[in-house]
Amino acid sequence: MRGLRLMIFISLLLTAKGIAQKPFWEAKLYSFFDNTEFGHSSYQIPQTMAGVRFAPALGFRWDSVNTLIAGTDMLHEFGSNRFIGDIYPTAYYKYDKQPFLFLMGAFPRDFAVGDYPRFFFQDSIRYYRPNINGINVAYSTEKLQLNLWLDWTGRQSTEMHETFFTGFSGKYSHGLFYISNYWYMFHFAGKKDPVVDEALHDNILIMTSVGLDLSDKTPFDKLNINAGWVSGFDRARADMTGWFVQPGFLSEARIEYRFFGLFNTFYSGSGQMYYYDDHANELYWGDPIYRARTYNRSDIFINFASNDLLKIKLVYSLHFTEHAVYHEQALKLSVNLNNSFKN
Repeated sequence: MRGLRLMIFISLLLTAKGIAQKPFWEAKLYSFFDNTEFGHSSYQIPQTMAGVRFAPALGFRWDSVNTLIAGTDMLHEFGSNRFIGDIYPTAYYKYDKQPFLFLMGAFPRDFAVGDYPRFFFQDSIRYYRPNINGINVAYSTEKLQLNLWLDWTGRQSTEMHETFFTGFSGKYSHGLFYISNYWYMFHFAGKKDPVVDEALHDNILIMTSVGLDLSDKTPFDKLNINAGWVSGFDRARADMTGWFVQPGFLSEARIEYRFFGLFNTFYSGSGQMYYYDDHANELYWGDPIYRARTYNRSDIFINFASNDLLKIKLVYSLHFTEHAVYHEQALKLSVNLNNSFKN
């Protein structure tokens, strides 16, 4: 319970010094049930991921722009005999003065990469890696959004690789049209004093697309389409082979009306994740289905609730690849409570 003790210590310290002018609390709950039916697939495995995350936190804001938040994020997996599966500390500083936002510490992943496509982060990352440990710098206006972030994911030891992400995303809108870009580099170094030397790997993913947002021009609540170029770049420095490049085309279409919606993703190009057979999900955090040369995913969903307090979403997904159709069912619920102090 280190995270809880840290949260209490910081709150007492700040209160004692009189720094905290506006204390607040928040409690977030996220529950997921995700069943994937990928029997006989060469790229994905059939599995059921299910559990509930609970994230309480205390915060202090001492003026209109500076905030300190500390708490913990705990997971219980359904069917597990462990009361708590894992605990992640949450502790970060936030500077928020439009158009700038600065975060540093251990903070929720959605703050920095919540809108990244599955090409970059598969669904299980949100389920089991809720926080970023690092920095996020954002600039946001009505037409332009820019975001730069760093996530340190592995401290080198005899058992752990040194790993970190650095990434950038941006979007520029003009009328109905927009252009967007997502990029990250994942640095995957060896363990400390390895028995067998390992090559240092770099994996870069990039997606640049143009889109059309017709939400305000149609009866639909959302109508958005985009398409563009994606590519993966892989290298193992010690092998001296240079970069392996895997380009492709990726399109997305989203349509929503009241409680119902459809989100479709289509990919065609080179198979991604060149070194997957060597390091699998240690090196690659994107959806491994993108090792296929052609892939289409159709998400049909119902939003039973969708507001700042409560979100409940039921999704039925169809995956078309390998000359087959695979099925997936998911139910996701999130609750966001606080003491009505807007931070």
